[in-house]
Amino acid sequence: MIGIYDFCGHYEWTFQWLHDQGGHDLVRRYWDEAIHQDSQTHASALIMSGGFEGMKEYWGHTLADEGAEWTTTVRDEVFRIDMHQCPSKGFLIQNGLKQYSDYCDHCLGWIGPLMKKAGFVIDHEHNHCGQCWWEIRRAGDTSAPLPPGAVAGAADVRLHADWQTSETHLDTYERATDPDDKLPPAATHH
Repeated sequence: MIGIYDFCGHYEWTFQWLHDQGGHDLVRRYWDEAIHQDSQTHASALIMSGGFEGMKEYWGHTLADEGAEWTTTVRDEVFRIDMHQCPSKGFLIQNGLKQYSDYCDHCLGWIGPLMKKAGFVIDHEHNHCGQCWWEIRRAGDTSAPLPPGAVAGAADVRLHADWQTSETHLDTYERATDPDDKLPPAATHH
């Protein structure tokens, strides 16, 4: 059995292999089917039944088990995660592993379809250095992401000096117009 950190290297390699076999659509399908619909059904159950409280429970124990450094902020209208140090991306960086062009994108790749099904929309930004933030709102809420510090105060990862030293990708994951769509349109990058 391989350890959790070795898994990250194999995971990233798998993303690139899938991309080589069938392009980004195949990778996105893998994220949705193998992660969202298979390995993370417990996350779906918690979030579908508990909404923001289910998110707190899921990410509270999952990120603690992985050894992440993060904060969550919950308000009536938004659930926010600020990832200060992602252990899996950190492992890849520390060991010079880079097979897939955007390893960080796999989180939104499985969480996006889950949130769509649960009735939520997401704004997410990552900097390829193991830092990211998420603002999750109920479907139909068209609010733009709030400015740095407006939700999480000093815990907002965008206020860290090293956040600004890297290229970032801002993604918005919204519900598809066809409720029968299994895989919504790709996230938009800014």
